[in-house]
Amino acid sequence: MEDYKEKLLKTLVEKYRKSKKDSGENKVSKRTVMKPTELYKNYYDNDGDLETIYSINELIIEYKNKGFISFDQAGFGYEIDRVYLIDEKIEEVENYLCKNYEYQSKHEKMQYIRNIIDKYSGITPIATEECEKLRMELNRNRIPRNFELQEDILKALIFIEKNEIDIYLREASMFIYGSSKYLEENTLDVVCKMLRHYKKRPCSENEIMDEILQNFHITREEQKICIKGDCTIYFSGTVLELKYLKNGIEFSTEEIESIEKIVVNSVEFVTVENKTSFNRYLAENAVVFYLGGYMTRYQRNFLYLIYQNNKKKKYYHFGDIDAGGFYIHEHLCRMTGIPFRLKYMSIEQLKDERYLSCLQKLTYNDIKRLKLLSEKEDYKEVVSYMLRYKVKLEQEIVSYYMSVPKELYDKQTADKVYVYL
Repeated sequence: MEDYKEKLLKTLVEKYRKSKKDSGENKVSKRTVMKPTELYKNYYDNDGDLETIYSINELIIEYKNKGFISFDQAGFGYEIDRVYLIDEKIEEVENYLCKNYEYQSKHEKMQYIRNIIDKYSGITPIATEECEKLRMELNRNRIPRNFELQEDILKALIFIEKNEIDIYLREASMFIYGSSKYLEENTLDVVCKMLRHYKKRPCSENEIMDEILQNFHITREEQKICIKGDCTIYFSGTVLELKYLKNGIEFSTEEIESIEKIVVNSVEFVTVENKTSFNRYLAENAVVFYLGGYMTRYQRNFLYLIYQNNKKKKYYHFGDIDAGGFYIHEHLCRMTGIPFRLKYMSIEQLKDERYLSCLQKLTYNDIKRLKLLSEKEDYKEVVSYMLRYKVKLEQEIVSYYMSVPKELYDKQTADKVYVYL
């Protein structure tokens, strides 16, 4: 019920703040409105939970009595058709949210952006241009998009513009944020788009977005190509049957050009996000490829070659069940055009009793990133579950239990094995 209390007002306030009414640009005055289904999707269904529906109705009446909202009844029943914000009460409603919940008013958000502009403007050319864009948004009475990330974006721009030493991407992330993965997972794409825009270097068809960083002495760590399973590799007049190598093969990215053809003999081809899980993955019925995070140009070229020779195979991706894992999958599909489906990244794994003690709580940033994925067909079912229960899961525990003997799957023995881990 507490979630509904916050969500109802927050939804209406954010709709108002995103509308042209708030910036004074509206030509036609429209009411700020929401449906009860935005709180509880089964509100109008015959099998909807009546206790939940009645609680929502009581809440709407409570806020109406406070003077925050009004509503329309749906016919003669107990159902409510629409809920409206009393626009003149916007400041009062925001103050109520700030006092009772972890909420920032529009004025607080705008002051936050002003402080950022004062702090970072004038340090480097691109950062200064971006600060001026933020200032223009404030002058229009608008909160800049992704305002929470603006300081992190400016930090990255300034570091990258000023960098003069040869470093790897994750080292740059450590220097900027104190975290080796934060840049990749949160700000890399938008920062690289800004750099390309200001340098007038649009991303060509054969480029990866972050290759612009090479102009600033920043490169991704060189990765080996790691693959195992039943496939045949033809290169430089030599034929290699990989099924005879239990742990697969590892070779330099430079050697991709020597490969003439790859034939996948298994039904499935699976990319795996983390090295531990790649090592654990049983390659009896699949060819397994180590991805290692966001795909590089060399990995993309290798995957192109695989797909050209084996279009009728089934393609899967296995990664962490978290926002990063899903974004890696989205990037993989988008950059290769290969229809990778998710494997072992579903509600089934999150509910599995073997993994329950390994579930982690979502952070604020996790929730924000997952919400952006929640409407995408490939992710919405599992993401909705994650947001509801505030959980995520790393893939290493899943791949571990994939590889242990079946006789260890009874609960008592599995518990002992987990304690040992």
